[in-house]
Parts: sequence; C-alpha cells; structure tokens
Amino acid sequence: MSKSNFRLCTRFRPLSLDIPKPLFPVAGLPMIQHHVEACARVPNLKEILIIGYYAASELQQFIADMVQEYKVNIRYLQEFTALGTAGGMYHFRDQICSGNPDAFFVLNGDVCADLPLQELLSFHQLKNALVSVMATEATRQQSLLYGCMVRDEGTSEVLHYVEKPSTFVSTLISCGVYVFSTEIFQTMSTVFNNKQSDYYSDNTHNTKESSCMQLEQEVIMPLAGTGKFFAMPTSRWWSQLKSAGSAIYANRHYLHLYQSKSSQRLAKSRSKDNPDDTGCNIIGDVHLHPSASVHPTATLGPNVSVGAGAIIGPGVRIKESIILSGASIADHSLVLHSIVGRATQVGKWSRVEGTPCDPNPNKPFAKMDNPPLFNQDGRLNPSITILGCSVTVPSEVILLNSIVLPYKELTRSFKNEIIL
Repeated sequence: MSKSNFRLCTRFRPLSLDIPKPLFPVAGLPMIQHHVEACARVPNLKEILIIGYYAASELQQFIADMVQEYKVNIRYLQEFTALGTAGGMYHFRDQICSGNPDAFFVLNGDVCADLPLQELLSFHQLKNALVSVMATEATRQQSLLYGCMVRDEGTSEVLHYVEKPSTFVSTLISCGVYVFSTEIFQTMSTVFNNKQSDYYSDNTHNTKESSCMQLEQEVIMPLAGTGKFFAMPTSRWWSQLKSAGSAIYANRHYLHLYQSKSSQRLAKSRSKDNPDDTGCNIIGDVHLHPSASVHPTATLGPNVSVGAGAIIGPGVRIKESIILSGASIADHSLVLHSIVGRATQVGKWSRVEGTPCDPNPNKPFAKMDNPPLFNQDGRLNPSITILGCSVTVPSEVILLNSIVLPYKELTRSFKNEIIL
C-alpha cells in the first residue's frame, strides 16, 4: 500500500494557477503519475492512497485514468484542513490499515526520482524496522536545507536525525520516501494525545497546532537511536520539485529514465533515408504527445516535452523546455530553458529564453537549488522563462529570464521582469 501527500503550493506559481501542482506534466506525464507508476511496479501492492488538500473534483478524472491504465485501486482522501504529513496519515489511519497491510510507502508529493521502492521494501523487511527512509548524499552547505541523519555504517540504523538543522550535522539527507510498519500509528497516537493534552491545558487554544502533526519533527526525530529507524542510501537520481524552475531539471532526468524503462515514450528523429518520413529533427531525449503537430523542419531537443495538441511551426528550435498542451510556436522561433503554458501563442521569429538553475556540476552530490525570486537588491534572479496559460507573444520579440502571468498579451520585448 502506498500513500502520496500533496499540499497547496504557492512557489509553483504561475504554473499552478490553472492546474493543481500534482497534475503538472513533467516528461509528458503528470508529476504524481510518476509516483503511481513506480508504486504499481511493486509486486503485491494492493492500493494507492493520495492524501491532499485539493478539492476531490480536481483529481477525479486523473484517478479514474490511472486506475484504468495501471489496474490498481487508487483513492483520494481530502483533508478538511492542513494537518501536516503525519496528521494526515493519522487522520486516515483506518483507511491506510484497511486490508491489514504488512507495510506501506509514504512519498512526499514534490519528490522526483528514480524510485527503488522494491529495494526499499526489502531493506525494511530485512531490518524488521518501524520506519525505513531512502537517503542520499548532499553537499555540506545544501544539507542544511533537508532532514539530516547520522547513520551507523554497519547496521544502517539512524542514530541521530535533525530536520533542516541550523549547523552542520551530516551530508546524508532524507529523500522524503519512506516505508512504515503499521505499528507507527501507536507512536503517532502518543504524539497526538500529548498534543491534545497540551491544547486543553493551554489557555491560548491553538486549534491548528492541536490537529497538525509534522512527520519529521514530531514522529521520526524521536525514533532516532531507538533501533526502529533505518536508512537505505541510494546513488540514483533524486530531486525535489519545489519551484517552477526545478521542473526543467526534473523533465530532463525523467526523459533520461525513459531510455531504460519506457523507451516508447521517446520520439525518434526523422530518417534521412526515407523521404516519406514526416517526423522532425530530434536531438537527444524528446517526448512528443501523439496529438502534437510538429513541422518536419523543426528541431527539438535535447530534453524537450511537447504536450497534447501543441503546434510547432517550420524552422522552430526548442531545447531544454516544456511545451504544454494547446501551445503554438510559430515559424522560426527559438525556445530555450523555458516553460510555455497551455494555449499560449508565440509569434514568428521570436526568442523565448531562460537561464538554467542546474546543480553545480563541479560539486559532487550537489542538489537543485531553489533560490528566491528576488535577490537582496530587489532584482529578479536569473531563472527559466515561464509563460502562463493563454499568453500571447507577438512576432519578432525577445523574452529573457521573465515570468508572464496567464492571459497576458505582450506588445514588446522583456528582460528580467515579471509581467503581471
């Protein structure tokens, strides 16, 4: 049994203004579908529960499609208020424990990774653990942004755990991917009852604090050093999709994973020996939706995803970008390191370009940074260019390192600006 967790997200705007973040397509699939697919590969997995704060109607069609495609039972459990990861798990403990599962996965919704779920489950069973977490290495500086742990090299037991420490603890960080035994709810019950006691003995009566329970700080951290909490390090690709800029990086790696796991999702370049081949020029890993229209003279790649119904005109060049459904890129335009929103139109001979925010290749174990929008001088930090849905970009303009909110009609070039 698996559980994935999503919250309302503001850092992902403007891409989440017209679609829930879990459904934003990365490498041609909704973010959460990558989780569903990884879970569906685990033998004897019985059910997938998605816990979040979105209205059920927003995920209803997606869940129906996933049940049909992967032949596994999937349910969405909507929180009545933000409960925290552990709070949501404890609130829906009866649903999670239905069917008497041996263990269950918990995947944070913003995780993007090559997920070794079967290996993690086997590790969990071998250690007879209460909690097992997938772990990876980070740089010394970046480790302060994650849950850091000290691990016994011989037994893999987590001896010490701190969530986002203020000083250096370890370069081994949590990936936000767990396996729990159902006995964890006894631990959560103790935490919950203590919070309730504090609530009734405190005259402030903070209702939110009494119902919200944080997984890492309140449940997992006290388990370190008890012989019940273990970590399985992995060298596979792992990242978090916190901001819109990190979508391009995740898109690249998911496309690369398709080479070994789902090669049918990658487009093939036009055959020069076959004059009847109407395909376009493909460089590297590219995903094209079957309903997308791409002119034979266009060149796509590497690391490009093109959504349903998109139209790519003659001579267009696209690299390191995501083109969402219904978008149109007119003749001889250039799109680099950008996300083009749904139903957005880019005119002829235009240039839409952003600045990649990739991890430092010269630092081993470096992760994706998620810098703030503005620097200390109040200026926009260079990042990928993002066009919201239904934006109109005229012909012969340059859009560089900018963010355009939905439904805007541009009339000129912009550089390092947010167009509201």
